[in-house]
Amino acid sequence: MLIKSISGIRGTIGGKAGENLTPSDIVKFTSAYGAWMLGQRAKSKSQKAKVVIGRDARISGEMVSRLVSSTLLGMGVDVIDLGLSTTPTVEVAVTGEKADGGIIITASHNPKQWNALKLLNNLGEFISEKDGLHVLKIAEDDNFLFEEVQSLGHRTEINDYIKKHIDKILALNLVDKKAIKEKKFKIAVDAVNSTGGTAVPMLLEALGVETVFKVNCEPTGDFAHNPEPLPEHLRDLSKAVTKNKAHLGIAVDPDVDRLAIVCEDGEMFGEEYTLVAVADYILKHSKKGNTVSNLSSTRALRDVTEKAGGTYHASAVGEVNVVEMMKKHKAVIGGEGNGGVIYPEIHYGRDALAGIALFLTHLAKFGKSCSMLRASYPDYHISKNKIELINGIDVDKLLLGVREKYKKQPINTVDGVKIEFGKEWVHLRRSNTEPIIRIYSESESESTAENLAQKIITDIKELIKSNRNGN
Repeated sequence: MLIKSISGIRGTIGGKAGENLTPSDIVKFTSAYGAWMLGQRAKSKSQKAKVVIGRDARISGEMVSRLVSSTLLGMGVDVIDLGLSTTPTVEVAVTGEKADGGIIITASHNPKQWNALKLLNNLGEFISEKDGLHVLKIAEDDNFLFEEVQSLGHRTEINDYIKKHIDKILALNLVDKKAIKEKKFKIAVDAVNSTGGTAVPMLLEALGVETVFKVNCEPTGDFAHNPEPLPEHLRDLSKAVTKNKAHLGIAVDPDVDRLAIVCEDGEMFGEEYTLVAVADYILKHSKKGNTVSNLSSTRALRDVTEKAGGTYHASAVGEVNVVEMMKKHKAVIGGEGNGGVIYPEIHYGRDALAGIALFLTHLAKFGKSCSMLRASYPDYHISKNKIELINGIDVDKLLLGVREKYKKQPINTVDGVKIEFGKEWVHLRRSNTEPIIRIYSESESESTAENLAQKIITDIKELIKSNRNGN
């Protein structure tokens, strides 16, 4: 499987070139990115172009990293290699090292057979849709040149950037190390055998957390469970929290840009509510602030924002779209309902490490348990479902059919189809990273949210059947 998108290239390792993420595909798309990046540089720059790379711990990471590094060197680009790192750390390093771009080697929440190249601009942010399409066009045309021997790039390793990243987090005005230390927190951490197993305990120690119980923290890349931090995958963490009488549990995905919390009773805080809680804390310490999340995120962020006197805005799904809207509306906090917190005071990227520091400060100042903090927020339930796409299915026609069926309801078509039923909603969209249609629904009732999703899934299946029959 190979998926080419505006934000990078993602696929399963091995197989046939052009159909999977093979060495030749890695070289091809790295070359295309290099050509695009070189074309973006100011002509007045006398020094060589410079790109930061880093990877999560997945098994194929070292192989992919070497291919990416060697390809960039061949294009005359200097490479700063952070080695095992996190997505937000690479983003911070791009601006910290005054680089021209960055490549993060990670397939995020995908299983271990997947890997990907996430592409950054010189701001350490994901490249725009326009630039992503340009990179894909360069790759399609094989339109890149390599340098002669005396103009090859040089590779430099920097192995302490996670610490530098943590130092930046500790320096944030709204991170209160003293308040956290006084609480003598005991925290369990599940890092799904990736780089969060190094980064999260290091952060917690720096924040003065008293005790850390490690679950799946050895960065072997051989994931102990499905790496997406969903409740059904966090049973080991939940048991570790209750067994050790921890104050909370922390789960991150392999590249540490998504954050999920488990309360002291072993129950999930709710991945959707990570951003809600952090936003609540930020808004309480801002004169007046706006927030942004994507169309598939919980309504609770809107409720919390409006209560604080700010304005909430919804963007299309995708970090680049959230960031664009955050800048437009000068949002003080934003992110995605998958546990992705974007705090502009440190950088415009989802950052689980910054999210942890802000969440713990909030919890420490709240002065009560994690479950009581969760109970202080509006209680919505999101049902997350998906339908796998079979070859030949016309997704646009399917979504048009759903729109027609519910045309009497308020509908948003900025990103797929979002149908509103009062405070309840259903959002259908084609995934950018997997061959599926995602179907998210939300209600104040868990059963209603699930029934709403199942009703739409039934509608889609009927439309597929109808289309096959030529109706």
